Amino acid sequence: MIRLKRHVFKHAVSTIRRRQLLTQSYVEGPLDPPLSTHTLPGFWRSEILEKYGERPALVARKESPRAHGGPPSKNMGVSKHLAWDFEEFGRHVDALARGLLAMGVQKGDRIGVIMGNTSAYAMLQWASASIGAILVTINPAYRLHELVNTLHLVGVKHLFVVPHIRTSTYVRMLAETFVQIRSQHPGEIQIEELPELRNLVVIDNAEESLADLEKLHIKSMVDWREVPIWREGTREARVQKEVEESLDRDEVINLQFTSGTTGLPKAVSVRNLASWTHGACIVYPSEIFDPEAIVDAVVEEKCTALHGVPTHFLGVLSEVEKRKKAGVGLDFSSLRTGIAAGTSIPIDLMKTLVKDLNLRELTVAYGMISFQTTPADPLIKRVETVGKIHPHVKAKIIDQEGKVVPVNTPVVGRVKDLIIRGGENLFPVQIENTLTAHHSIREAAVVSVPDPKYGEVVGAWIVREPGAEVELSRKEVRDVVWRGMNPQNAPAWVWFVNEDGTPEELPKTASGKVQKHVLRRWSKELAERQVGRVDQ
Repeated sequence: MIRLKRHVFKHAVSTIRRRQLLTQSYVEGPLDPPLSTHTLPGFWRSEILEKYGERPALVARKESPRAHGGPPSKNMGVSKHLAWDFEEFGRHVDALARGLLAMGVQKGDRIGVIMGNTSAYAMLQWASASIGAILVTINPAYRLHELVNTLHLVGVKHLFVVPHIRTSTYVRMLAETFVQIRSQHPGEIQIEELPELRNLVVIDNAEESLADLEKLHIKSMVDWREVPIWREGTREARVQKEVEESLDRDEVINLQFTSGTTGLPKAVSVRNLASWTHGACIVYPSEIFDPEAIVDAVVEEKCTALHGVPTHFLGVLSEVEKRKKAGVGLDFSSLRTGIAAGTSIPIDLMKTLVKDLNLRELTVAYGMISFQTTPADPLIKRVETVGKIHPHVKAKIIDQEGKVVPVNTPVVGRVKDLIIRGGENLFPVQIENTLTAHHSIREAAVVSVPDPKYGEVVGAWIVREPGAEVELSRKEVRDVVWRGMNPQNAPAWVWFVNEDGTPEELPKTASGKVQKHVLRRWSKELAERQVGRVDQ
């Protein structure tokens, strides 16, 4: 439910207009504090480097102190891994910006990025913005056809990629599919399926060394370490300054693909970098999600905030529990805040995060951070509402005809996820919250299942809580909902993940959201084989 803040509306708004805002599901965020008039690179120089130059900016615990070459770095006195203050960060950003210009990147070009959480990605965010290029963040979990479709859709001209993440070997995959890139030269790539692509830059992430890739004889491939220009008095430095001065603050600098929770991902222009704009330091525990590395980083770096989606938090809690059982003491006294996003968070999980990780000020964000709860909100409001609208944001809730709905109209999930059982609307998120409140259920995902009598009925996918003393049966899962809600919400079908031939885990996007459209397909196929029916 949207919670309206009366004080955000200007005195100039008429009484009639104010009544409309209080009766219709339309809300405007406050106009204070005012928006910055700087472009992003302008803000970087005047508001970040000048104010926070000697503050810690970036810690990448799995990278070497001189991962990008160049002149010696003070590295904040750390010898084990990369650690930059803002001044050092800025030096790397400018060197990369000059290098991008030298390799032919122009204002408006799309720069595709496939990599995990690394200092290279951090540098690219600021460097591309400083020369007016648009960074396109691509899901590392994409298979080849998804990758090609995305690169073509956005018109990526320069692709920056690591050789390997988990089971995906991107460079080898491209070289084996588009063999012509092996004989083409840097800046001159010509692929019919990717007509815009010209450059392929490879960042060695130690998963598959560049030495191994050299065996593929890809002439068009550029080593990342060859891109930055460390000298400051170059022609590219002058061009960079000229381009920065020509930029407009309303120009798009980033395209990021949505998670694809209900279908194909879509490219949207978004904002990020909020931690750095406030002079905070970002810690990358590892390139990809690794609960063990996260716990180590939080404790050893004395992190104050932890961001993630419910799946990530569950993984961290499991690691913490494992260490406690082994008698390892953990100090989370530095932790206090963070953001949970991506999907709804059950109240029991929120309570556990406060109790076990000291995340007493953890808030929940929604809609690309358009809405957010506050630390002052009670826990129940933090998980059962989307919070308050952010400054300078307008939002409305519309029906399927595009009309703004009245205040107090339920907002309970995506229309596509709605279950219509015998003409009655059932809301999966409410059923999921009832299920995950049970101590033996770690995760629950609810979808519609075709039914000859009711049209649709409830199907529940259950992830058991590891080490639970009692293993629930299908009927007991149904009874959890039967007792906690109206009986029509009780699942007619129940599947336990990684049991009775079901997949080993719930299908999720790279950001941890459950892909309901995939679950609906699985559920239909299993139901047709009479697998998972609950005994009445």
